[in-house]
Amino acid sequence: MASTDSGKTYIVEHLDPELGPWSELEYICIGQDSQKTGSRFFLSSLPDEFRVPEKLSNLASFTPEKRSVEEMYPPPPQGEASSAGDVKNQVCLLDPSAKKDLSPEDGDKFGVFLFGGILGDDPPRDRTSELRKKGYEGRRLGPVQMTTDTAVRVTRMVVQEGYTLDTVPYLDHPDIKFNEHESTQMPFRYVADSDGKPIMPEGMVELIGKDADKTIDDMF
Repeated sequence: MASTDSGKTYIVEHLDPELGPWSELEYICIGQDSQKTGSRFFLSSLPDEFRVPEKLSNLASFTPEKRSVEEMYPPPPQGEASSAGDVKNQVCLLDPSAKKDLSPEDGDKFGVFLFGGILGDDPPRDRTSELRKKGYEGRRLGPVQMTTDTAVRVTRMVVQEGYTLDTVPYLDHPDIKFNEHESTQMPFRYVADSDGKPIMPEGMVELIGKDADKTIDDMF
């Protein structure tokens, strides 16, 4: 069974001096969801010039962090497995190349869930690969790419609410309608709400509709 302790920590490595409108909405959503569920949300490795949006900085659940995750939660020495230790300080790296899927039992093993940065340098660094090599234990979320807020949502549903990955109500590549004549297909997996619609950050549909002439990468 998953841990009944809801006090999990979710960390996203941002790795970029700026914050695009898409990521801003995702981070605000993660912060709001974390606050509702008694969890904590960190953005780590933030550069000095990074400016936190007011909607995010006003959330008690959120902490901006200039330190890297390696400084916050040092990985085990190279070649050694993670020790049992204090669960709240045990880090799980959400990694598509991991050998095991995330399970409810991981809520009893880990207190920190780490998502490697998808932004960063140009060309972008594969931060998940870097963190894997540091020795953090990894878990998979499945074969279909998720938005960052969806990845955190699915992780929370599994480790805090006891879902297994195959019982999460997914919605893959949904069509988003802006009006009677315009729509676009999203290239991501989402969690479906009780009406079968994708759970997205507040303002995301409007952002996509307003910037329909841009690519999704431009909005990050």
